[in-house]
Amino acid sequence: MQWWNRGKSFVQEVVAETKKVTWPTQSEVLNTTTVVLAASFIFGIFLYLCDFAFLKAIQRIFGIFGIDL
Repeated sequence: MQWWNRGKSFVQEVVAETKKVTWPTQSEVLNTTTVVLAASFIFGIFLYLCDFAFLKAIQRIFGIFGIDL
């Protein structure tokens, strides 16, 4: 029964710690979600452009040596 007492104690501690948490408001969640989505979109476009630029650079370098991709 020792495992039962430890489990019960664990659940009580989790409940106590959860009550101490400061939960974000709906507006805070919406704002941070918007920022994350916008940043992801911007970084995605940036990485796409970098990839495209590197592809074109590699194609030119290979073209100089007569290698087709």
